[in-house]
Amino acid sequence: MTGHDRLNGQLNQHVITSAALRGNPLGDPHERALWVYTPPGYSEGDRRYPVAYVIQGYCGTIAMWSNRTPFRPTFPELLDNLFSRPGMPQALIVFVDAWTSYGGSQYLDSAAIGNYHTYLCDDIVSWVDDAYRTLAHRDHRAVTGKSSGGYGSMVTAMLRPDLFSGFATHAGDALFDTSYASMLPQLARRLRDDFGGSYEAFLDYFRAARTPLLHPLDEMLIEIYGYSAAYSSDADGSVHVPFDPSTGRLIPEVWERWLAWDPVRLAAQNGEALRSMRAIWIDAGRRDEYYLDLGASAFHQAVVGVGVDPEQVHFELFDGAHGAIEYRYPQAIEWLIRRLAVEVRR
Repeated sequence: MTGHDRLNGQLNQHVITSAALRGNPLGDPHERALWVYTPPGYSEGDRRYPVAYVIQGYCGTIAMWSNRTPFRPTFPELLDNLFSRPGMPQALIVFVDAWTSYGGSQYLDSAAIGNYHTYLCDDIVSWVDDAYRTLAHRDHRAVTGKSSGGYGSMVTAMLRPDLFSGFATHAGDALFDTSYASMLPQLARRLRDDFGGSYEAFLDYFRAARTPLLHPLDEMLIEIYGYSAAYSSDADGSVHVPFDPSTGRLIPEVWERWLAWDPVRLAAQNGEALRSMRAIWIDAGRRDEYYLDLGASAFHQAVVGVGVDPEQVHFELFDGAHGAIEYRYPQAIEWLIRRLAVEVRR
């Protein structure tokens, strides 16, 4: 365990062993890094704290949270500034490592990738509750993330309201007919022109490349394949992409499997779980390149449509695009923690 010298609080770095990821089909590690930020004063006394779990976007790694962009603080530093303010309720913030050989998992259990939903909900939450002084109840837990992390936050909270009563989604994947479908024609052209219309040929190239992602569409190609492994893989691990790689034509039976995982649809099916939430934050930049501002708006409408108390929801479209929005993250953390730090009278 190591600390972070520049913080008023402490960033503790651990390695945990995941039963859910042991023997996963991609051969990815089942021993994973886990970072836990403890606020100033945690080492004094015996008080217990609410917890927010931070999950990363697609192709993100846990190490990225320490990356320094010129003139901009890191996310741990932004958090430290937040929790050093007088009157701010204190909390633990947990940074999760969910990297896979495809770049991500959408935080679902998949026969093609591994059981990342179980990893997050069972392995990580129980480990943190055992190792730290948490308020170990769903009323005091939240999950938050951006992009695919935002997707994971929405879906995890809806699927496991027994564990989480708050979530934040920053430009989370939603409204697939608009966001994902807009990517597919250019990907089909890349596959047609350079790989004979074969996704397998692209994957062979990607795996063998000394420096992958040199072509501007390659990251999107591996993402769509990873999404397919999450949304439309079979029990034997076979992966079905939702479009014909030689023409870009949607394959209806596969696309419908994707749509079944769209948070906009899931919201309509999980009204009870959403109504049980104590805090929901939904935002996106108005210039999001993947139209996830439209996805955020559609998800917000779906949340309101199932009867969630508007006082429990913060919805905002701000001036921005998909990247460089880390300054939004502590705003959502504050919204969540101020609500989850309050005891519930039963």
